[in-house]
Amino acid sequence: MIRIGIIGIGNMGTSHLKNYEEGLIPGFTVTAVADLRESRRLYVKEEVRSDIAIFTEGTELIESGLCDAVLIATPHYQHPELSMLAFANNLHVMCEKPAGVYTKQVEEMNEAAKKCDKVFAMMYNTRTVPVYIKVKLMMENGELGEIRRVNWITTDWYRTKSYYDSGSWRATWEGEGGGVLLNQCPHTLDLIQWICGMPQKVQAFCHEGKWHDIEVEDDVTAYLEFPNGATGVFVTSTGDAPGTNRIEITGTLGKLVCEDEKKLTFYKLDQNLQEHLDTCPEGFEKPGFTKIDIEIEGESDHHITVLKAFGACIEKGTPLIAKGEEGINGLELSNAMHLSSWLGQMVTLPINADLFEAELAKKRASSRAKEEVDVVMDTAGTY
Repeated sequence: MIRIGIIGIGNMGTSHLKNYEEGLIPGFTVTAVADLRESRRLYVKEEVRSDIAIFTEGTELIESGLCDAVLIATPHYQHPELSMLAFANNLHVMCEKPAGVYTKQVEEMNEAAKKCDKVFAMMYNTRTVPVYIKVKLMMENGELGEIRRVNWITTDWYRTKSYYDSGSWRATWEGEGGGVLLNQCPHTLDLIQWICGMPQKVQAFCHEGKWHDIEVEDDVTAYLEFPNGATGVFVTSTGDAPGTNRIEITGTLGKLVCEDEKKLTFYKLDQNLQEHLDTCPEGFEKPGFTKIDIEIEGESDHHITVLKAFGACIEKGTPLIAKGEEGINGLELSNAMHLSSWLGQMVTLPINADLFEAELAKKRASSRAKEEVDVVMDTAGTY
C-alpha cells in the first residue's frame, strides 16, 4: 500500500482526498495532510478520519517520514519548492497544475527530478478525455497532413466576483502569479502543445481586470506561429457566458473541429490542399471533401485516471498520463503570452526567463505597494 500525503486541502485537494477515501484509487492510503487553515485541518480530523496525521506546513508533512508519495495542491508558487523538497526526501510526487509560475523555477524542479529515482507526475487530466486522445492520434497518424492553422476558443471558464473573493491569494500577482492563463488554462495550453507541438513565436494581448475587479488577466487573445509556418489563435476569458470550447485544426489533408470535449468532425479533403492549390485550372474551385462525424467512445474519469496511472507507475513502472517534466511546456506558453503583452511585442520561444522573472517581479512589487496603500486607507477610515 502506497502511503500518500496531500498538501493543500482546498478545492482540488479536498476532491482528491475524497476520491482516495472512497476507494476510487486502489493501492493508496492517505496517511497525512497539510493546510495552513485551521478550518481545513479540522475538516479532515472531524469529517474524514481522525487517524490521518495533520500538519500546518507542507514541509513538515514531507519531512515526517509518514509518506511514500505526496500530492501537491497548493497555490502555484509553492509547487516547485515543495516538489524539490519531496525529491530530497525520496518521495514520489504528483503535482497539480500549473507546474509553477515561471519557467526558471520549474527548470530547477525538473533538474531535481532527474537526480531522483522517484516518480514525478503532473495532473494533466484533460489528456484522458477520449476526444482529445482521438485528435492527437489522428495528428500523429498523419490523417490531417501538415498542420496549417490552429484556432482554439476556450471561454467556458466563467467566474463571478464571489469566486475571486473566496481566497486572498486568488487573482493576484503575489498569490497566483497570473489569472486565467495560470489558473484555468494550464490544461488547454498543455493540450495545444501535446497535440500540435510548441509554437516558436507568440504575440498576446492580456487584458488585466477587464471584466472583474482583479489585478491579473481575465481576457486573453494570442497569436501563435509554429516552426513550419502554421499559425494559430488562442482566445480565453472568465467573463463570457455561455462561453465556448472549440478547437479547429486545418491541415493539408482536411480539417478537424472539436466542440465541448464531445463532438468531433473531420472534413476530409479529396486531394492534398497544396497540390490542389498549385494545379487546379479553375481560379475559384475548391477541393472536394467528405464530412465525417467521428464517433467517440468511452468516458474519462479525469483525475482518478491520472492518479491510478501514478500508482501503477510507482508499483509497476507503467506509463504516466503526463510526466512531471512536461509541465514546463504549457507554462512556457503562458509565460510567453504574459511577457508579450507586458512588452507589447512578439516574443520567441523559449523566452528570456530572466526577463520574464524581472517583469513579474515588477508586477508583484506593484501589487504589494497597492495592498499597503489599501491597508492605510482602511485604517484611516476607522478613525
